[in-house]
Amino acid sequence: MLTALALRARGYAVTLLDRKLAGQESSWAGGGILSPLYPWHYADTVNALAQRSQQLYPALAEGLREESGVDPELLSSGLLMLDNVASLDAASGCGVDPLAWAAAHGVALQRLEGADVASVQAGIEHGIEGAWWMPQVMQIRNPRLLRALRAALDVHGVRLLEQVEVQGLAITAGRVHGVRVDGQVLSADAVVLTAGAWSAQVLQALSVASEHPPAIEPVRGQMMVLNAPQSGLRRIVMSEGRYLIPRKDGRVVVGSTLEYVGFDKVTTEAARESLYAFALRLCPALAGAPMEAHWAGLRPGSPRGIPYIGEHPDIAGLFLHAGHFRNGLVMGPASTELFVQMIEKEVGQLDVAPYAWDSVR
Repeated sequence: MLTALALRARGYAVTLLDRKLAGQESSWAGGGILSPLYPWHYADTVNALAQRSQQLYPALAEGLREESGVDPELLSSGLLMLDNVASLDAASGCGVDPLAWAAAHGVALQRLEGADVASVQAGIEHGIEGAWWMPQVMQIRNPRLLRALRAALDVHGVRLLEQVEVQGLAITAGRVHGVRVDGQVLSADAVVLTAGAWSAQVLQALSVASEHPPAIEPVRGQMMVLNAPQSGLRRIVMSEGRYLIPRKDGRVVVGSTLEYVGFDKVTTEAARESLYAFALRLCPALAGAPMEAHWAGLRPGSPRGIPYIGEHPDIAGLFLHAGHFRNGLVMGPASTELFVQMIEKEVGQLDVAPYAWDSVR
């Protein structure tokens, strides 16, 4: 939807096709933390998009609120990471000094010791000597953002066809000129594949080959939400690779698992119990808070979490914009900006070359 709106803003006539309903897959299912988790573990190509998106989000959220009447609830909650990060870095082989990384990238990062943790977020049980604190990290409420984007499609004249499946591509002399749907061809000067975790599968089903096919695979994440207006939680808090996200209305999102189980979106009892136990262990004030929902989504896993943004090496007019893994909402606005600049052959803040179809490894 971001891609469709950005292209429409440049004057293109845009038709958006969705096999199911727009915005109901991983973008809906995620947590909405607008920063990579432990960002110094990520490639510069990921952090560059994340940081540019952080600049774009305030105007995007306000514009969508004005157009749609839906507030995406962009909040500056900050991110408190309670893990022994030095041990994490040693285990991951990252070998990066977080403070040096933050200084080099202009990111606000503080090391908190002992009692200082409670000054940022009281009531947290962490059992370590200190924590990392990123005070400028924002969050957005995914379902509300997607409702606003869906409404914006109508406002800006994007044609949306839902519950429609593309059966093939119309290709002549190495150039795509449309898609085949229900026995007819919808003509187009360009086709953009934004099918998330299903992108590689769709290309295979459409018999679109390349020397370096996109390495996009589904990675399941399970989450839950607790109704806990009395928890006192104001900050996004991470520990053990999981997190608590306090929403504006007092609900607390708990996530997330990381499971390589193919296209299986079934929730499991084991994950439910594990997530709930984690939440209570980290924030005892959540005890007794009712669980309102438990769900699963499929992230579009890709090598090192770097998205594909580029044209097919052998088929002119066929573009891929997918593979954002755990950071689709984080990178989305900047990724879309970069995609449109590539289409328009403009020079922007970022170089599109590292994201090319045959460059992501």
